[in-house]
Amino acid sequence: MEGLRTPQKLAAEVLGTAFLVFIGVGAVPATLIVNGDSPFTMADLGIISFAFGTIVVATVYAFGHVSGNHINPAVTIGLAVTGQFPWRKVPEYIAAQLVGATIGALAIIGVLGSQASDVGLGVAAYGDGVGTGQAFTAEFVGTFILVLTVLMVIHRNAAPGFAGIAIGLVVFAAIIPVAPATGASINPARTLGPMFIQQIWGGEVDWGQAPVYLAAEISAGIAAAAVYLALTRVRDIPERIPAVPSSQAESETASA
Repeated sequence: MEGLRTPQKLAAEVLGTAFLVFIGVGAVPATLIVNGDSPFTMADLGIISFAFGTIVVATVYAFGHVSGNHINPAVTIGLAVTGQFPWRKVPEYIAAQLVGATIGALAIIGVLGSQASDVGLGVAAYGDGVGTGQAFTAEFVGTFILVLTVLMVIHRNAAPGFAGIAIGLVVFAAIIPVAPATGASINPARTLGPMFIQQIWGGEVDWGQAPVYLAAEISAGIAAAAVYLALTRVRDIPERIPAVPSSQAESETASA
């Protein structure tokens, strides 16, 4: 990323997050539209999870060398907590991600039409059967797993070249158990972008759930950073002066 200007990096974050929302979130209304009156199945959840996972892999390799491809405020904050990303750049990265998520959600409407809004636009939400505590736990656990994996696979001692695949796979895997509870947003930008566009399009949005998602996802990013530091911190060992053999020491003392 050396030599690249800030606008280039922010543009990459906008594009990467827009791609994530258009492909990943867009897979939700696309599935519901194609299914029609057919019931939502585990196979449908697998396809949606696969869409999220594959677009993450693609964006890591497409934009990673430009901006780092955070495409998730929880990841940006986690990197800042570990000292791998400057805090002064966190606000502009998060702003770029929110813009990208909004553009991606708008693109879903542009491609699938108002039908996408009619079926919910893939807005992450939890129903009456899921309490606030359960929703917080689900989003916290999913986001924690994602951010910790990101931090660990980009560590200097991790196997090189596999970060994109590992991150894409963990997104695919995390969505499976978390989605039935909360829709598995695990990303504050992905949470807010579709909500905003759904509101503009006249769809129903429960904004009261947004603080639960944001609190869980951001706190999970911080917690993952703390665990990363605990797992990877190397203890400073003071340099030891080699011991002088006794015979040599006696010789040096005598000559002195």
